[in-house]
Amino acid sequence: MSARGGPEVLQPTVLPDPKPGPGEVRVNVRAVALNHLDVWVRKGVASPELPLPHVLGSDVSGVVDAVGPGVDSDLLQREVVLNPGLSCGHCEACLSGHDNLCRDYKIIGEHAWGGYAEYVVVPRANLLPKPTNLRFEEAAAVPLAFLTAWQMVVDKLNVRPGEWLLVMAAGSGVGSAALQIGRLFGARVIAAAGSGAKLERARELGADVTVNYRKEGWHREVRKITSGGAHAVADHTGADFWEGVIKATRNGGRIALVGASSGYVAQTPLAHVFYRQLTIYGSTMGSKSRLFKVLRHIEAGRLVPAVDRVLDLAQAAEAHELLEQRAVFGKIVLRIPNTG
Repeated sequence: MSARGGPEVLQPTVLPDPKPGPGEVRVNVRAVALNHLDVWVRKGVASPELPLPHVLGSDVSGVVDAVGPGVDSDLLQREVVLNPGLSCGHCEACLSGHDNLCRDYKIIGEHAWGGYAEYVVVPRANLLPKPTNLRFEEAAAVPLAFLTAWQMVVDKLNVRPGEWLLVMAAGSGVGSAALQIGRLFGARVIAAAGSGAKLERARELGADVTVNYRKEGWHREVRKITSGGAHAVADHTGADFWEGVIKATRNGGRIALVGASSGYVAQTPLAHVFYRQLTIYGSTMGSKSRLFKVLRHIEAGRLVPAVDRVLDLAQAAEAHELLEQRAVFGKIVLRIPNTG
């Protein structure tokens, strides 16, 4: 990416091969999955002062092909997935297992060069073994979405068996992951999306009930289904649906908010928050440690990355257009030519 703007700014660029420094490894990228974060960075909504050119791509799978000083050479040729969070590793937040609260926290593909390339360099701490039951394209669809969803559903909402979990935008990468994690922890899941096709896919992933949030009064339908509202809500839909999300939550319920896809400035009916004693959690990414748990569940077949389609890296602009049109369920993945 050499400029900010529409998908057309994603043009092939020749850059020097990166070299791993002390404590770092270089990964020959085999696949990279898209996130809405890629779109926001491309447009300049996120990190508008970022120096250009820049390489997007937070979700990476590949093969270790070089190691820097201090890194064990036994890692060479290992198939890996990358944890997208970068932190200092020595502050109180990092050492207490809350590295995503580090003051120096960064995300690969946003604040540091990412995986829309043949090679990416990352700290050794960001490597995890690729699950043996996944292809590179499937593995790339896991890290950011499942890490984000795990923190929402497990660490923030503390979803319990028998509770109703409302998953907004269930057709997104984060939504499709949150749906499955909710089911894993015994919740009854209501999947909300904006089309019949996405709702059908959500049912195939295990949703108990589906609701079209494009229909007027959808939040009343949720309250009727659940006899009073969802106990917990996983949301990143933003301003267009925020008031409905609050009204769809039962008295004493919890909401975890990880994004604002339809806009950051939302109207909050405060009487609903204080009178009905709602709890609203802000959430960003998740601790690096959580991805180990996620990958164990994926290797055991209890969680499955939802891949809508795989395109070539040269089709990155087309992939961005599809993502912005919300014409996908789960993740779009770019296949990187194997030069390793």
